[in-house]
Amino acid sequence: MKIIILGSIVFTKNIIDYLIKKKIQIDGIIGKKQSKINSDHFDIVKKYRNKIDSFYTKDINDKKTFLWLQNKKPDLIICLGWSNIIHYKILKIPKFGIIGYHPTDLPNNKGRHPIIWPIILGLKKTASTFFLMNKKVDDGKIISKKIININKNYTVKDLYKKLNKIASYQIYKILINFKEGKVYFKKRHKFKGNFWRKRNFEDGKIDWRMDAENILNLVRALGKPYVGSHFISKNKVIKVWKVKIVNSKKTNLEPGKIIKIKNSYPIIKCGKNSIMLLEYYPKLKLKLNSYL
Repeated sequence: MKIIILGSIVFTKNIIDYLIKKKIQIDGIIGKKQSKINSDHFDIVKKYRNKIDSFYTKDINDKKTFLWLQNKKPDLIICLGWSNIIHYKILKIPKFGIIGYHPTDLPNNKGRHPIIWPIILGLKKTASTFFLMNKKVDDGKIISKKIININKNYTVKDLYKKLNKIASYQIYKILINFKEGKVYFKKRHKFKGNFWRKRNFEDGKIDWRMDAENILNLVRALGKPYVGSHFISKNKVIKVWKVKIVNSKKTNLEPGKIIKIKNSYPIIKCGKNSIMLLEYYPKLKLKLNSYL
């Protein structure tokens, strides 16, 4: 069975490594040299071109990419981390179709930033889902779904790592089942589910009127390898990478006030409770009882 993998992020690289370790033959890969969309971009072509037939593309739907794929005559294409919609003419090339991946409980939570939004929203569960792609975004018959609990202390890096581990094993089992003719598709839901929109700059902004728990979730969700949450001080963008909730019984203090400095770490009053800034950049000269 001829397999081609399409992707451009660290997640893609990790799954390719796992499949190689499991001695799954990969007959081709398609990747991007760079990406303005994905902060976790990874050049899989550069890494594997000496071992696997590889192809760079800027547009998955252009003529050159179409002809390269057509000449490869793949039985299956696996799409792992690709931010552009794939045209139907590409979907029709492989014998068994294109397997897509979305780290949510499809058909719920389709769309953008599927690893970031669950943490921002304080969800307790998400999922790792493989499906047979069709013309619609994040739609199609589900092949494999694993529900994942989100630990309240997880950063986005922790969730990313867990998803990668589970998804690697899922796709390995899927490929084995395809080879043995034992692939079963789960019954499609009648409801359409919801779509998450693209995150913007304002979504990452800390407003000290927010509850401390919501600020903590925001910081956890936008940590490395992503862009980081932020607040504005004296017209400067301050990136926040790590915080801690500090319980506060005082309710007569305004949000944004620095109520304590402990071991050089400022504690800021929030809408509910307070936040200790443990890691942020650039550093500020903050004074007790001043405001952010």
